[in-house]
Amino acid sequence: MTEPIITLRNANIYQGNNLILQNVNLTVHSGEFVYLVGKTGTGKSSLLKTLYGELELREGEGQVAGFNLRELNWKKMPYLRRNLGIVFQDFQLLTDRNVHDNLKFVLKATGWKDEKLMEEKINDVLGKVGLKSKGFKMPFELSGGEQQRVDIARALLNSPKLILADEPTGNLDPETSDEIMQLLFQICDDYKTAVVMATHDYLVVNKYPARTLRTEGGRLIDNATINIE
Repeated sequence: MTEPIITLRNANIYQGNNLILQNVNLTVHSGEFVYLVGKTGTGKSSLLKTLYGELELREGEGQVAGFNLRELNWKKMPYLRRNLGIVFQDFQLLTDRNVHDNLKFVLKATGWKDEKLMEEKINDVLGKVGLKSKGFKMPFELSGGEQQRVDIARALLNSPKLILADEPTGNLDPETSDEIMQLLFQICDDYKTAVVMATHDYLVVNKYPARTLRTEGGRLIDNATINIE
């Protein structure tokens, strides 16, 4: 059996003083692709933020990529983040530097020092997302789909055990969404990286079926069925 990358037991998820999700029990294994669906405001983002340490887990048990969420502090946080890749809907690329330097910035920020190894890693991840020749481009010179590929390349820099993707196809047309979904599933298969993807796009969920979690009424429902709404 593959190793669990996420384990939550009787976890209560809070945003400030508000209890958002209660009694969450969840296990995600390496190489598993999981959708996270649910109406706006039902806790999808709060759950993702808890998994990458932005929101504190106050009640229950939680482990992500070998880190105990109840014991996280500012010293341990960078080490957790190095084992995660986070992909955002709005790309969050630095607009004042090219693709190559966007990726280099992240490597330096996560403790890389060797220039040659950094160059090799940047070329490696750009190759994985099909942008090997685009390192010199500025973000504004790229299409939305290409910017999202750079965002995914950035998430792959530290060979993460887990990618958390928050609406990664939300700003993309259907054809580009297809390309991004195929890329995420390929990463999942080829590198045994677990992927948890929050989405409102039920067309994508139906086209690329996988295990589906739904946030609803303060609970997390596993193996939820999806109807196009």
